[in-house]
Amino acid sequence: MKIFITGVAGFVAFNFANELLKNKKIKVYGIDNLNSYYSIKLKKNRLKELKKKKNFFFIKANLTKKEEIHKIFKQHKFNEVYNFAAQAGVRYSIENPTQYIDNNVMGFSNLLDLSRVFKVNKFFYASSSSVYGDNKKFPLNENEIAKPKNIYGLSKKFNEEIAKSFYEVYGYKTIGLRFFTLFGEWGRPDMFFIKLLNASFNKKKFYLNNKGNHVRDFTYIKDVVSILLKLRKAKIENNEIYNICSNKPQGLKKIIKYISNYIPKTKIVLCKKQIADMYKTHGDNRKILKKIPGFKFTDINASLLKTIYWFKKNKNLFS
Repeated sequence: MKIFITGVAGFVAFNFANELLKNKKIKVYGIDNLNSYYSIKLKKNRLKELKKKKNFFFIKANLTKKEEIHKIFKQHKFNEVYNFAAQAGVRYSIENPTQYIDNNVMGFSNLLDLSRVFKVNKFFYASSSSVYGDNKKFPLNENEIAKPKNIYGLSKKFNEEIAKSFYEVYGYKTIGLRFFTLFGEWGRPDMFFIKLLNASFNKKKFYLNNKGNHVRDFTYIKDVVSILLKLRKAKIENNEIYNICSNKPQGLKKIIKYISNYIPKTKIVLCKKQIADMYKTHGDNRKILKKIPGFKFTDINASLLKTIYWFKKNKNLFS
């Protein structure tokens, strides 16, 4: 069994690959371009963990270079492909819109087409709750009209439309995953929770956008990995899209109040709302629970404490 994972040095891909590698019958081939959007040091440490496994193989490559990726596909004949590579960051998309078109749209198109040509059995890709924009019909289900309000969300919507076209034209089946506010071990340093822990344990100021008046459908990374492992075994019916979320939104102020009992005192600087930010995210997860019946999400407080415990031991990765 050969599995190809893009963006393997990233948050989701790393955690998923790390779990897959426990099965020695699976060979994981991971690519990443190791861009500098956030800490290369953190990405290299994730790769260091993966390289401890003999069934992991890393290739530094960029999805925008189709001929290069073609050679990789031709050489290895992958059974499954998981696309987690993307230019991340909602706010960053305002300053650098072309990077999102090049990396998130063109790179995705190249990967999807090669997977079709080489008859890859299963193709999964990361989408985002950002495709919903400021839609306020909560909880948001997969049938709601996507109205992204930033280039990042728009690039993810394009991916979904491309995947839909590939199914309609070629009959190629895919699964898109609309992730909602992920957090947990090995998290991204540009996202709320790790930013807060970094400020707390490494004695920095924490800048709180919109004065903390945001609500987010936080989703624990280990739940995401568990869902992916179960979806691997499920049959792909057609062009499928699922919300990956807890369906239990939390106010940022409430989260900060709870974890303040377990972290050093933090200097919080209240800031205005960012133009690309959405006030609230809240997804309906009934569709994914129907696909994988019996699945239970981790309690938010338990997952927060697990992440804090991990960060205490690994805070030097973020200093």
